[in-house]
Amino acid sequence: MNIILLGPPGAGKGTQAATLVSERGMVQLSTGDMLRAAVAAGTPVGLQAKSVMESGGLVSDEIVSGIIGERLDQPDTANGVIFDGYPRTAAQAEALDGLLADRGRTLDYVIELGVDEAALIDRVVGRYTCAKCGAGYHDRYKKPAVAGVCDVCGSTEFKRRPDDNAETVHNRMSEYRAKTAPILPIYDARGLVHRVDGMADIAHVGAAIAAVLDRK
Repeated sequence: MNIILLGPPGAGKGTQAATLVSERGMVQLSTGDMLRAAVAAGTPVGLQAKSVMESGGLVSDEIVSGIIGERLDQPDTANGVIFDGYPRTAAQAEALDGLLADRGRTLDYVIELGVDEAALIDRVVGRYTCAKCGAGYHDRYKKPAVAGVCDVCGSTEFKRRPDDNAETVHNRMSEYRAKTAPILPIYDARGLVHRVDGMADIAHVGAAIAAVLDRK
């Protein structure tokens, strides 16, 4: 099964993708991660990307699609993939159709985690992590059992991301809408888009996604 998972930063997309990887053996394909991996590995497409990046240019759709194709050819993708950050344009959506068709695959679902912007700001601005083990907490929704002490490792040091503020969240939402606007109508027309309430708790969001994927 091959899906596109959409959602703005803070919607819980990473958490849900990790669950799908763990429980279903799917592979999360993040274009940024794959680009860096291809460059580091010195693959043919990775070398093209490295040359472009070193010259200060933007990596073309052709190169990005080539990296996706290289990754799809690896055996660990047999159980299905989660496309994260790709496609972002109509041209990339068309390229993805070709990449999948060339390998006898299809795109099964496009799942969008819907959010309420005001609630998302509250969720993002209040989050923080243990500086030692990375366990996540929230000022209102997930406090440590003992104030100031990590439940997991006992550390008393915590940190917040400097960009977790209301202005940044507004900007992320605007950027997300701009990037998804070109592709959602394409997949809506095919009946592939399913919208899930990303503001529900983690378990309910996961169950809603599972219900969509288990339809086939």
